[in-house]
Amino acid sequence: MLQRLVLIALICCCWQVSASTLLVEKQKFTTTDFTTVSGVTLPEVNVGYESYGTLNANKDNVILITHYFSGTSHAAGKYAETDALAGYWDAIIGPGKAIDTNKFFVISSDTLVNANWHDPHVITTGPASINPKTGKRYGLDFPVVTIADFVEVQKRLLASLGIDKLYAVVGASMGSFQALEWAVRYPDKVARLIHVIGAGTMDAWTVAGLEKWALPIRLDPNWRDGNYYEGERPLAGLTATMLNITQDAMHPAIYNASFPDFKVLDKGALEDIRTLPAINQTLAARALARAKTQDANHILYLIRASQLFSAGMEENLATALSRIQAKVLMLPSSGDLLLRPEGARAMAKTLTASGKQVTQSEIQGIWGHLDGIFSITSKQAEIAAFLAE
Repeated sequence: MLQRLVLIALICCCWQVSASTLLVEKQKFTTTDFTTVSGVTLPEVNVGYESYGTLNANKDNVILITHYFSGTSHAAGKYAETDALAGYWDAIIGPGKAIDTNKFFVISSDTLVNANWHDPHVITTGPASINPKTGKRYGLDFPVVTIADFVEVQKRLLASLGIDKLYAVVGASMGSFQALEWAVRYPDKVARLIHVIGAGTMDAWTVAGLEKWALPIRLDPNWRDGNYYEGERPLAGLTATMLNITQDAMHPAIYNASFPDFKVLDKGALEDIRTLPAINQTLAARALARAKTQDANHILYLIRASQLFSAGMEENLATALSRIQAKVLMLPSSGDLLLRPEGARAMAKTLTASGKQVTQSEIQGIWGHLDGIFSITSKQAEIAAFLAE
């Protein structure tokens, strides 16, 4: 039932009849001698990206989309007419939509260490890549990477296309971290920032909570300190991690509503301690299917990048926010229990107090953190108006 509800929500927010489907192609960007914030130089970095719309002659109609933790650059359209679903923000990206591809050239890039290593449409360098110095997988020899590193790779990608400035940068969840980092790190290059279900820095509670995502992977005996590429993958740990991520991203109300036939007095669980309650068996099967498209080490690196996030790599958030020159639209979710809206509200106050142009409008929905994806259509008029300013 949970899977069916998610599917329905995705279909509702990604509707398009076959005749008007935006068909897209994953493209590959390669850069060399990339030095991370942690001080390690990678001889080669590859990321995938997609684009929608047409780049104008002045190259000043560019909107960058930065994706969430478990997402990819597939923000809109389909790779083929027969695809079951379009990109995650297809409801607001496309001809005549809030992010209008008749006006804007929209580009969306995979992050470094993208979670979905086993997705054939994902092109990304990370610990599962071959280290050219050894001819073997990097594993944990891959350097720690940060949100700032994601932005720097995106900057190189844009430069390769002759793009120097952004009309807007838009991102949800971990994508909001990247979008904010753009506005802080390169204030003269970003005219507008749309910050969705996000944060400006990590607090102790969130850093500790994210480590709960990492722990099952680290405890899986098949993980072997990240050296599992020649053997069994740590799928048990990764499956448990997916269970944690899904539950944290959903509000209890929609989670409970997804199981209308749930019975607390589960017969199998009552009779044998080795038998999981039926609900846990169902969720575990779905999480395993998701885990098979992902790489455990990549997940650990994304967790660390998120744990280390503070805009501008500054301990003082107000100092970082003071650099922003862009107009800002903040769209937190009122029911978000993962990246709680209090942080976004505080950011809006800080920006306003320092004389920045900021608008805050909370997303009301049933999905919790996932309202930034499934309920984004409720803000399409405000997004369109903001981009028209």
